[in-house]
Amino acid sequence: QVQLVESGGGLVQAGDSLTLSCAASGRTSSGRAMGWFRQAPGKEREFVATISWPGRSTYYADSVKGRFTISRDNAKNTVYLQMNSLKPEDTAVYYCAGARGLYIEINARAYEYWGQGTQVTVSS
Repeated sequence: QVQLVESGGGLVQAGDSLTLSCAASGRTSSGRAMGWFRQAPGKEREFVATISWPGRSTYYADSVKGRFTISRDNAKNTVYLQMNSLKPEDTAVYYCAGARGLYIEINARAYEYWGQGTQVTVSS
């Protein structure tokens, strides 16, 4: 089992930055690609970003490309999501997820472990 705990969410204004963290424990995130997803009220969960193991490859949703950066510190079993130039439409609960394999994945079905989520609210 891998336990994932997100942190770093909060209420910010449009244009601000936030960094989300996802700490893995248990069997850790070693050997797994990791991803960030988000779910806004009344909408389905959507892919945001993913990073391979050990971190050479990344991929982003078009809506966040150029503004968000995913990274990982494998020594700390932690994945990060740096979010810049935040927009009101980025408001959502953000979830960290651990994939079954090594490679980047955009499909939520490829992820085996999920955190509880952290709320990000961007005011206009």
